[in-house]
Amino acid sequence: MVHPQAALTFSLQMIAVFRNMCVYLRPIPEMSRMGMFSKLRSDESWKDERFLPAEGIVNLRDLGGYVSYDGRKVRRGLLLRGASLCSATEKDLSLLSSMNTVKVIDFRTELEKRGKADLTVEGAQAIDFPIGSLDSESAPKSITSRKSFDLKKVIMIAAFNPEARKSADSMYPILAFREDNQKQYASFMRMLVETHEGAVFFHCTQGKDRSGLASAFILSALGVDRETVVEDFDLTNRVFEKDVAKFTRRVRLLGGKKEAVAVINSFVGANTENFQRVLDEIDRRYGSMNDYLNGPLCLSENDLDILKERYLEK
Repeated sequence: MVHPQAALTFSLQMIAVFRNMCVYLRPIPEMSRMGMFSKLRSDESWKDERFLPAEGIVNLRDLGGYVSYDGRKVRRGLLLRGASLCSATEKDLSLLSSMNTVKVIDFRTELEKRGKADLTVEGAQAIDFPIGSLDSESAPKSITSRKSFDLKKVIMIAAFNPEARKSADSMYPILAFREDNQKQYASFMRMLVETHEGAVFFHCTQGKDRSGLASAFILSALGVDRETVVEDFDLTNRVFEKDVAKFTRRVRLLGGKKEAVAVINSFVGANTENFQRVLDEIDRRYGSMNDYLNGPLCLSENDLDILKERYLEK
């Protein structure tokens, strides 16, 4: 039997990790293969044309095909998003190389990359734009130094902890509004403006939250409407649907209500409701998404024109 004080200490340590790192603890591909998280369904008819065939890259998608306000479509094969390349197979890497991927963007922090470095895409430049928490290195070493721990138990503990719920609610605002993260997203968008040929693949750990916001900024800059931006973000939940459902059932069996389920949606899936809230908050603080792009993300109207010329069909 676990001593109550030990359980409490562990819980508080884990909440510190959630608070400090926000997007660090994620189900990763290795865990799926070890049975800690389910693999994608064998029936993948739910996938649409934006999902690319991959063996070890979770949530690999093409932003091409979405329609801008002027009727032009986002060009296919140029803007790719997904999870990290630490578990990519040779076939996955060959796919990205065959698509003329010239830049691989990693939003992960140094802590996240320990032992999980990206594998190399031939001919592509690797660029880091770490997005997360400046004090992530201060996460408790008793947790971060462990070679393994029961992530399922951690998630269940978090679901019932008020501090973890606060972390879940604050995750997207931290990504979108904290100055250091805005600077990284601005550098990412500047890189897109200055990339004149080839595809760009960008990722975080699971291609969910940080990559989801990056996709929202890109699509908005290209003139794609808000409803479509939200739909693209929510596609991630098709990938993790079984995992979210499994943890949700467990939480409800233990008496968890809406708030506990929301934590599961945030840390196992992608919390679309919280994402919509942060888009609304961008409008409230800055006036519109376009003003946010012009402001913290440092994109001029000329920059936006360059992006549209580059990434929209003629």
